[in-house]
Amino acid sequence: MTELTNFPPDREAFYKDIDSHNMAPLWEVFRQLITPHPRPKAVPHCWHYGDVRDWVMRAGEVISAKEAERRVLVLENPGLRGQTRITNSLYAGLQLILPGEIAPSHRHSQSALRFIVEGTGAYTAVDGERAYMERGDLILTPPMTWHDHGSDGSEPTIWLDGLDIPIIQTFDASFLEGFPEDSQPSTRPPGDSRARYGRNMRPMDCQVNGTSSPVFSYPYEEYRGTLEKMREQEEWDSCHGLKMTFINPLSGGPVMPTIAAFVQLLPKEFSGAPYRSTDGTVYSVVDGTGRVEIDDLKLNVSPRDVFVVPSWSSVRFIAADDMVLFSFSDRSAQEKLGIWREERDLDGGSK
Repeated sequence: MTELTNFPPDREAFYKDIDSHNMAPLWEVFRQLITPHPRPKAVPHCWHYGDVRDWVMRAGEVISAKEAERRVLVLENPGLRGQTRITNSLYAGLQLILPGEIAPSHRHSQSALRFIVEGTGAYTAVDGERAYMERGDLILTPPMTWHDHGSDGSEPTIWLDGLDIPIIQTFDASFLEGFPEDSQPSTRPPGDSRARYGRNMRPMDCQVNGTSSPVFSYPYEEYRGTLEKMREQEEWDSCHGLKMTFINPLSGGPVMPTIAAFVQLLPKEFSGAPYRSTDGTVYSVVDGTGRVEIDDLKLNVSPRDVFVVPSWSSVRFIAADDMVLFSFSDRSAQEKLGIWREERDLDGGSK
């Protein structure tokens, strides 16, 4: 019911009458609903890996991967506590798999990505194909693809999960199905999807129907090599350094319909110009150290740290040495809806 405070008697009576019919006056909330600019409740924040790693490992002592189904510590934005989200539209968490474990196979409506921050020897299987995970690799599990995680290695593996759970909740469109066995059978050899679609070719009779990339593994070694090759041209963006988008090779568009993923290289002593956009963005530091300024918050960051830049927050990067950043956001969804917007200050930074 509309809170009745200092209204003329006739208006207050009117509000009471329409409330009984499950109606409310738009004019009382209009300026809170349609604002001159974004007013996110999410706030800038950083989860320094040195501070949180022990807690992720501790989770491995209190619950198994099978019992948990997905043993993850959710990265909850301080401005959105209790809502299981890192921005208003995205979920993020740190997932742990220990040697010999299997996180059971399932599939769901949500799009998901995994960015590997530590470990070797673990794998993600997607629709019958395994991708072994190394630090810095990007792994996708598009909507309604069977996927499980396991480890044949001898050390823990930790990765950053990113999902569009809040978006799917908005549409009330969530479905989850479990596979009959913990681990799905391997029906394709590792690397099959990259061989078919990841070499600027595709099978001749391939039907371009899916909205997500058919390549679900983007190895760090390959994209880092691309960044190093491109840096020879010295084409540095004043805000982003050298920034690339991971793409769906069948369409040239983002890797998934609701989540876009990026990687950028900031050369040593890069001092970027302030930048902001409507897509709240989650970052993971891959290599290097530096400083990030998000609105009034100044952060010193190092490898494996995770930080979030909310919608329409100003962000500026300063690299102490060569720094590589992975990031993901809901930009692909916003662009499809025609609502994505950015603002750049091209005078504030230099290489």
